[in-house]
Amino acid sequence: MLWSAIWSPTNALVAVCASVFTLALYAGLILVPAWSSYTRLWERLAAAVLTLYVLAVLVGVGVAGALAAVYFWG
Repeated sequence: MLWSAIWSPTNALVAVCASVFTLALYAGLILVPAWSSYTRLWERLAAAVLTLYVLAVLVGVGVAGALAAVYFWG
């Protein structure tokens, strides 16, 4: 019962849209500038791997904010 309420079609659509939007912004605002800052392939790959830490922190802040909103909501 609870599982079907959490994963309703509307919630799944919102989750998919938010994920696509987040990955598009990550690629456009973080990954592409980091990739284009270097010329050698190994430097570009290292910069791309390091941007994954930035993505992880941004996702963590978003999850923490969502959990705080749910906790303090009522």
